[in-house]
Amino acid sequence: MKHGTSIASWPVVRQLRERDPLGLAKAAQSPTTAALAPRTRAAEHVVKSICPYCAVGCGQVVYVKDGKVSQIEGDPDSPISRGRLCPKGAASKGYVTSPLREYKVKYRRPRGTQWEDLSLEEAMEMIAERVIKTRAATWEETAKTTEGEVKLRRTMGIGSLGGATLDNEENYLMKKLFTGLGIVSVENQARI
Repeated sequence: MKHGTSIASWPVVRQLRERDPLGLAKAAQSPTTAALAPRTRAAEHVVKSICPYCAVGCGQVVYVKDGKVSQIEGDPDSPISRGRLCPKGAASKGYVTSPLREYKVKYRRPRGTQWEDLSLEEAMEMIAERVIKTRAATWEETAKTTEGEVKLRRTMGIGSLGGATLDNEENYLMKKLFTGLGIVSVENQARI
Protein backbone atom coordinates (compact mmCIF):
# COMPACT_ATOMS: atom_id res chain seq x y z
CA MET A 1 0.00 0.00 0.00
CA LYS A 2 1.35 3.45 -0.89
CA HIS A 3 2.35 5.74 1.94
CA GLY A 4 -0.56 8.01 2.89
CA THR A 5 -3.36 5.86 1.36
CA SER A 6 -5.98 4.16 3.44
CA ILE A 7 -7.95 0.99 2.89
CA ALA A 8 -11.04 3.16 2.39
CA SER A 9 -9.57 4.47 -0.87
CA TRP A 10 -9.22 1.02 -2.41
CA PRO A 11 -11.59 0.52 -5.39
CA VAL A 12 -13.23 -2.63 -3.97
CA VAL A 13 -13.98 -0.91 -0.65
CA ARG A 14 -15.36 2.14 -2.50
CA GLN A 15 -17.56 -0.14 -4.63
CA LEU A 16 -19.10 -1.74 -1.55
CA ARG A 17 -19.40 1.48 0.45
CA GLU A 18 -20.98 3.45 -2.43
CA ARG A 19 -23.31 0.59 -3.44
CA ASP A 20 -21.64 0.26 -6.84
CA PRO A 21 -20.81 -3.50 -6.92
CA LEU A 22 -20.02 -3.53 -10.65
CA GLY A 23 -17.72 -0.52 -10.44
CA LEU A 24 -19.57 1.43 -13.13
CA ALA A 25 -20.16 4.73 -11.32
CA LYS A 26 -18.20 6.99 -8.99
CA ALA A 27 -16.41 4.07 -7.33
CA ALA A 28 -14.50 3.40 -10.54
CA GLN A 29 -13.18 6.95 -10.72
CA SER A 30 -9.85 7.82 -9.16
CA PRO A 31 -8.65 11.36 -8.43
CA THR A 32 -6.43 11.08 -11.52
CA THR A 33 -9.29 10.17 -13.84
CA ALA A 34 -11.54 12.80 -12.23
CA ALA A 35 -8.95 15.46 -13.15
CA LEU A 36 -8.80 14.42 -16.81
CA ALA A 37 -10.41 16.66 -19.44
CA PRO A 38 -11.01 15.93 -23.13
CA ARG A 39 -8.63 17.57 -25.60
CA THR A 40 -11.62 19.00 -27.40
CA ARG A 41 -12.77 21.11 -24.43
CA ALA A 42 -10.11 23.80 -24.93
CA ALA A 43 -10.72 24.18 -28.69
CA GLU A 44 -11.26 27.74 -29.93
CA HIS A 45 -12.69 26.65 -33.28
CA VAL A 46 -14.43 23.52 -34.48
CA VAL A 47 -14.41 22.87 -38.22
CA LYS A 48 -16.16 20.11 -40.15
CA SER A 49 -14.00 18.50 -42.81
CA ILE A 50 -13.54 15.40 -44.96
CA CYS A 51 -10.81 12.85 -44.34
CA PRO A 52 -8.14 13.27 -47.05
CA TYR A 53 -6.77 9.74 -46.88
CA CYS A 54 -9.00 7.95 -49.40
CA ALA A 55 -11.95 8.63 -51.67
CA VAL A 56 -14.64 7.34 -49.27
CA GLY A 57 -15.12 10.84 -47.87
CA CYS A 58 -15.60 10.15 -44.16
CA GLY A 59 -16.64 13.19 -42.16
CA GLN A 60 -14.25 14.65 -39.62
CA VAL A 61 -14.55 17.24 -36.88
CA VAL A 62 -11.32 19.23 -36.56
CA TYR A 63 -10.63 21.02 -33.26
CA VAL A 64 -8.31 24.04 -33.40
CA LYS A 65 -6.52 25.78 -30.53
CA ASP A 66 -4.04 28.64 -30.93
CA GLY A 67 -4.30 28.30 -34.71
CA LYS A 68 -3.18 24.65 -34.65
CA VAL A 69 -5.05 21.37 -34.95
CA SER A 70 -5.47 19.94 -31.45
CA GLN A 71 -7.71 16.94 -32.22
CA ILE A 72 -9.48 15.25 -35.14
CA GLU A 73 -12.47 12.97 -34.58
CA GLY A 74 -15.17 11.33 -36.66
CA ASP A 75 -18.20 13.49 -37.50
CA PRO A 76 -21.37 11.89 -36.08
CA ASP A 77 -23.46 14.00 -38.51
CA SER A 78 -21.76 12.47 -41.57
CA PRO A 79 -24.13 10.18 -43.50
CA ILE A 80 -21.10 8.36 -44.91
CA SER A 81 -19.14 7.47 -41.78
CA ARG A 82 -21.62 8.32 -38.95
CA GLY A 83 -18.82 9.36 -36.59
CA ARG A 84 -16.49 6.48 -37.37
CA LEU A 85 -12.98 6.67 -38.82
CA CYS A 86 -10.68 3.91 -39.97
CA PRO A 87 -7.21 3.73 -38.35
CA LYS A 88 -5.76 5.93 -41.10
CA GLY A 89 -8.46 8.57 -40.71
CA ALA A 90 -8.19 8.43 -36.92
CA ALA A 91 -4.44 9.06 -37.23
CA SER A 92 -4.83 12.00 -39.62
CA LYS A 93 -3.98 14.50 -36.86
CA GLY A 94 -0.49 13.02 -36.94
CA TYR A 95 -0.26 13.63 -40.68
CA VAL A 96 -1.15 17.29 -40.19
CA THR A 97 0.94 18.01 -37.10
CA SER A 98 3.94 15.72 -37.60
CA PRO A 99 7.33 17.45 -37.41
CA LEU A 100 8.33 15.22 -40.36
CA ARG A 101 5.64 16.68 -42.65
CA GLU A 102 7.05 18.12 -45.87
CA TYR A 103 5.88 21.56 -46.97
CA LYS A 104 8.04 21.89 -50.07
CA VAL A 105 8.34 19.96 -53.32
CA LYS A 106 11.29 17.59 -53.12
CA TYR A 107 13.23 16.81 -56.30
CA ARG A 108 16.20 14.56 -57.00
CA ARG A 109 17.83 15.16 -60.34
CA PRO A 110 18.65 12.20 -62.62
CA ARG A 111 21.61 10.29 -61.19
CA GLY A 112 21.57 12.70 -58.24
CA THR A 113 22.18 11.63 -54.68
CA GLN A 114 20.58 14.56 -52.83
CA TRP A 115 17.05 15.91 -52.63
CA GLU A 116 16.55 19.61 -53.26
CA ASP A 117 13.66 21.92 -52.49
CA LEU A 118 11.70 23.40 -55.39
CA SER A 119 8.95 25.96 -55.38
CA LEU A 120 5.55 24.66 -56.49
CA GLU A 121 5.68 26.97 -59.54
CA GLU A 122 9.09 25.61 -60.61
CA ALA A 123 7.93 22.00 -60.16
CA MET A 124 4.75 22.62 -62.19
CA GLU A 125 6.76 24.24 -64.98
CA MET A 126 9.12 21.23 -65.08
CA ILE A 127 6.18 18.84 -65.31
CA ALA A 128 4.46 20.86 -68.05
CA GLU A 129 7.67 21.09 -70.10
CA ARG A 130 8.27 17.34 -69.80
CA VAL A 131 4.69 16.49 -70.78
CA ILE A 132 4.87 18.73 -73.86
CA LYS A 133 8.31 17.40 -74.86
CA THR A 134 7.38 13.72 -74.33
CA ARG A 135 4.07 14.12 -76.14
CA ALA A 136 5.76 15.71 -79.14
CA ALA A 137 8.51 13.06 -79.24
CA THR A 138 6.14 10.07 -78.96
CA TRP A 139 3.10 11.32 -80.89
CA GLU A 140 1.53 8.77 -83.25
CA GLU A 141 -0.73 10.47 -85.77
CA THR A 142 -1.38 7.44 -87.99
CA ALA A 143 -0.45 3.77 -88.36
CA LYS A 144 -0.28 1.57 -91.42
CA THR A 145 -2.35 -1.58 -91.33
CA THR A 146 -3.16 -4.25 -93.88
CA GLU A 147 -6.35 -2.32 -94.63
CA GLY A 148 -4.56 0.98 -95.14
CA GLU A 149 -3.67 3.93 -92.95
CA VAL A 150 -5.56 4.39 -89.66
CA LYS A 151 -5.69 7.62 -87.64
CA LEU A 152 -4.40 7.13 -84.08
CA ARG A 153 -3.79 10.62 -82.65
CA ARG A 154 -2.22 9.29 -79.45
CA THR A 155 0.91 9.05 -77.36
CA MET A 156 2.10 5.92 -75.64
CA GLY A 157 5.01 7.78 -74.01
CA ILE A 158 2.97 9.09 -71.08
CA GLY A 159 0.83 7.17 -68.62
CA SER A 160 -1.11 7.97 -65.48
CA LEU A 161 -1.74 5.93 -62.36
CA GLY A 162 -4.21 7.72 -60.07
CA GLY A 163 -4.31 7.19 -56.34
CA ALA A 164 -7.07 6.04 -54.02
CA THR A 165 -7.33 9.51 -52.49
CA LEU A 166 -8.93 10.81 -55.68
CA ASP A 167 -12.71 10.95 -55.82
CA ASN A 168 -14.92 10.32 -58.87
CA GLU A 169 -14.96 13.98 -59.90
CA GLU A 170 -11.16 14.29 -59.78
CA ASN A 171 -10.74 11.04 -61.72
CA TYR A 172 -13.26 12.27 -64.32
CA LEU A 173 -11.29 15.52 -64.82
CA MET A 174 -7.98 13.65 -65.04
CA LYS A 175 -9.39 11.27 -67.65
CA LYS A 176 -10.72 14.23 -69.68
CA LEU A 177 -7.36 16.04 -69.50
CA PHE A 178 -5.31 12.99 -70.46
CA THR A 179 -7.68 11.97 -73.25
CA GLY A 180 -7.47 15.52 -74.60
CA LEU A 181 -3.67 15.20 -74.62
CA GLY A 182 -3.91 11.89 -76.50
CA ILE A 183 -2.76 9.82 -73.54
CA VAL A 184 -4.38 6.38 -73.57
CA SER A 185 -2.60 4.67 -70.67
CA VAL A 186 -4.78 5.94 -67.84
CA GLU A 187 -5.40 3.71 -64.83
CA ASN A 188 -6.28 4.05 -61.16
CA GLN A 189 -4.90 2.33 -58.09
CA ALA A 190 -8.45 1.60 -56.90
CA ARG A 191 -8.94 -0.83 -59.81
CA ILE A 192 -5.64 -2.67 -59.46
